[in-house]
Amino acid sequence: MAALNKVLLIGNVGGDPEIRTLPSGSKVANFSLATSESYTDRTGQKQTQTEWHKIELWDALANIAEQYVKKGDSLYIEGKIRNEKWTDQSGVERSGIRIRGLAMQMLSGANRNEGNFTSENTSGNNYQSNAAPQKSTQEVPAPIAMNTEEDDLPF
Repeated sequence: MAALNKVLLIGNVGGDPEIRTLPSGSKVANFSLATSESYTDRTGQKQTQTEWHKIELWDALANIAEQYVKKGDSLYIEGKIRNEKWTDQSGVERSGIRIRGLAMQMLSGANRNEGNFTSENTSGNNYQSNAAPQKSTQEVPAPIAMNTEEDDLPF
């Protein structure tokens, strides 16, 4: 049986990333990301619903977040859902959901044109250019003319 755990989010950073370096030397960045959806309710009033997501980035992406990500920035995050359980300081068992980011693209801020970043390269230098693609030399076929007259087809 096949399985897929993939999340794609575009939203605004709720606060500067909190960066921790673990005893193993790994670095982790944590921050919140707000996604908003607007709709018109039954009474005709415009409503906005905001969801907050806990984002976790490791190693190379954590380094990039530490340097470039700031509160209010617009980000694209690609990752997977992680369910967590822990016991807090008062002994109460808690649970929550966290998004483990595997790729990130900055959509706003001073560095939005810097590129896309993924977690595949631990040196933090995995860079994909956002430069405009080169124009193709292939000719585009002419559009097909649509017959606007009704036909005899039953469907």
